[in-house]
Amino acid sequence: MIRPLRAARSAALALATLGALIVGAPAAVQASPSPLTYDALGDSYASGYGVGPYTACGRSAAAYAVQANGRARLALDDLAACAGATTTSLVSGGQLDALDASTDVVTLTIGGNDIGWSSAVAACLGGTDAQCAGATALVRGRVQSQLPALLDSVYTQVAAHAPNAHVYVTGYPRLFSPEYGAYLGASTAEQQSLNDGADLLDSVIAAAAARHGFSFVDVRTRFDGHGVNSPEPFVTSPFDPAPLHPDAAGWAAYTSAVVAAVRPGQLR
Repeated sequence: MIRPLRAARSAALALATLGALIVGAPAAVQASPSPLTYDALGDSYASGYGVGPYTACGRSAAAYAVQANGRARLALDDLAACAGATTTSLVSGGQLDALDASTDVVTLTIGGNDIGWSSAVAACLGGTDAQCAGATALVRGRVQSQLPALLDSVYTQVAAHAPNAHVYVTGYPRLFSPEYGAYLGASTAEQQSLNDGADLLDSVIAAAAARHGFSFVDVRTRFDGHGVNSPEPFVTSPFDPAPLHPDAAGWAAYTSAVVAAVRPGQLR
């Protein structure tokens, strides 16, 4: 009876020792997900214009692409956005060269310069009521009749140059807060008309993005109450060297919108 008892005890001890080894063994270390190669294209609303200092093309460290670098697994490869860019000059100026098959994420802000948006804003701030109304109507007409085809063209080329990328198209903010009253030459009604024009512009951009399977990033709600005439603006003054562009707070709002839109786990 002694020998079998000893054998049983030995077996129990061996099992206990093995269990301790298993429980005490460190868990296998899982490799961290690889970063997402990220390229940023567009106009001054992507280049960081509004907060200097600047490098070529009005690029600055304030750009949402630079601020988003390292967040949501984004690894910025190239900030190619250029102040003043249109859908046409984005292509002719070589921004698409930043893209290739290894690009995982593209952000793109474009279209405002194609329709002469700044001319309508200038007419309403410094012109007569008739000039404001005429310029606004002209721009709205361009948004509806010309912009869709221009966006389709550049979006098609972006997709061809970055065939494996997920593309995030960012919109434009409303520039005014009419609730704070008239501003320079723009009445509250004219401010609202300009904001309505921004809504139209964003709706056309969002529709074009959807046609190409791109994600639209809407920044308007983040700028609500922070127009150029508000106590805490997210937009630079018309008298600033870079007028009516995101200020530091505005670029932070853009960055938050972009980072919130990216879902790294769904991209790979």
